[in-house]
Amino acid sequence: MKPLWRWQELRSALGLAAEEGPNISGIAIDSRLLATGDLFVALLGDPGPRFHASSSSERDGHDFVADAIRRGAAGVLVHRDERYGAPTLRVPDTLDGIWTLGRHRRGRLACPVAAVTGSSGKTTCKEFLAAALGAFATGGSFNNHIGVPLSLASTPVDAAAAVYEIGTNYPGEIAPLSRLAAPDVAIVLNIHPAHIEFFDGLDGIRREKLSIAEGLGADGVLVRHEQVQPLADAPRTLTFGKEASSDVRLMDVNGDRARLATPKGIVTAPVPGGGEHRALSVAACATALLALGLPLAQLERLGAATLPKGRGNRIEAGGVTVIDDSYNANPASMKAALLALAAESPAPGGRRIAVLGEMLELGDEGERFHRELAGMCEGLEQVFCVGEGMMPLCEELGSTGHTQWLPKADRAFAATCARTLRPGDTVLVKGSNRIFWANGFVDALVAALQAA
Repeated sequence: MKPLWRWQELRSALGLAAEEGPNISGIAIDSRLLATGDLFVALLGDPGPRFHASSSSERDGHDFVADAIRRGAAGVLVHRDERYGAPTLRVPDTLDGIWTLGRHRRGRLACPVAAVTGSSGKTTCKEFLAAALGAFATGGSFNNHIGVPLSLASTPVDAAAAVYEIGTNYPGEIAPLSRLAAPDVAIVLNIHPAHIEFFDGLDGIRREKLSIAEGLGADGVLVRHEQVQPLADAPRTLTFGKEASSDVRLMDVNGDRARLATPKGIVTAPVPGGGEHRALSVAACATALLALGLPLAQLERLGAATLPKGRGNRIEAGGVTVIDDSYNANPASMKAALLALAAESPAPGGRRIAVLGEMLELGDEGERFHRELAGMCEGLEQVFCVGEGMMPLCEELGSTGHTQWLPKADRAFAATCARTLRPGDTVLVKGSNRIFWANGFVDALVAALQAA
């Protein structure tokens, strides 16, 4: 198998003197997830003032170098001046080092490169587009100051195409990541009030998302939702959406197929997981194919795509259908998920049940956004509201016996929830990352259902 990196190329990219060393098959920043032959990068848990880490810690990756070597690391990237008993790349700062490796690898890629941002659906769209392009893409949400350079550095030099995800929690984060990725096509999926407490309203989020265009070259194309108003100095742009003015228009979605009106005519395409919100991601993929001059027939490859875990996956357990949308939530994605749940047709005697976690980082408007979900919950047989921020929704729905508030999503609640469910029920689990995903709530719920 061709190595991901040769040792001499690593040293050259980092400006180090030539020295013999092993080939590298992958790159890891967590010793527990390292595979034999990987390069282990020892990062600090706190990146310092250069970046806003969503969660920083006092951990130091250098403390795990010995464990990484025991697990089969072929070499280590460090900035401590110590002996490690393994081939070593020593640099002034390991975070700068992984950025340098990402930049070097991007310069060697001869394939089409796309980057995706948006307030919701980024990972799903990335997976869809990677399927359509036959592209390299890292799993999960590797979209921050560590994830993007790590994804670039992990891209095989002979990749047929590459798709990267770029996210933000604070102003000024997307542009440098896009300049690093240097995409040929940059996609802005949507603008919603996610992380809005750190921005100057929705317009601040819009400007931040559209800054992904700063990484485009002279021939690059910005793909944006028709409803996202462009900046004054917008580059060449193609749009998608439901509007008649869209270059690619979503005509309708029926189950897991969508019809799209395009400059090449009307095409149908698979929509893994179904739903209008995912169909719009498919429309974005179609627009990216047009921007790259590739045939829209490649959309059929989406039939083999799978939803990333926690983004609407359906799990059957104990006769109950669990819709795991627990990775994250904002007002728009929450409403989309609730509308999709309302459209479900459970088995005879089955109920539609929502387990909703609070939506974080909404600032002063948080109470209003939670209360507004009440209209989306009409017709559901049971709603569980989890977390302090969900109390306004619980109040809005009233004390009918079909609504219950819980302070947190622990294993005790998972067991209680499982006991209330019965075969034929469909239950949606959705909330901000720290409410369900970080606690492994869905796994606990599924285990409880299977044990019943």
